[in-house]
Amino acid sequence: MKKVSLAILVSLCAAAGAAYAQDNGIMTSTDPAKAADIEQRAQDLQNRQQSMGSAPAMPAKQHKMAPHHHKKAPDASGS
Repeated sequence: MKKVSLAILVSLCAAAGAAYAQDNGIMTSTDPAKAADIEQRAQDLQNRQQSMGSAPAMPAKQHKMAPHHHKKAPDASGS
């Protein structure tokens, strides 16, 4: 019974945390200048995304391979 109660408590805390995190992101404004500014920025972003999608993809740069290090030959002196 304790495990079930603990699981319910943890679930409620997680749900409350998620709800709180989503609450802080949206703000309301009645200022027409702010609304026009945000709409313009959204339009610019949308245009930029569309132009990036239609542009040809750049080829990926190839990394230079580092020369492989060879193991040292054992000493002839035997130490």
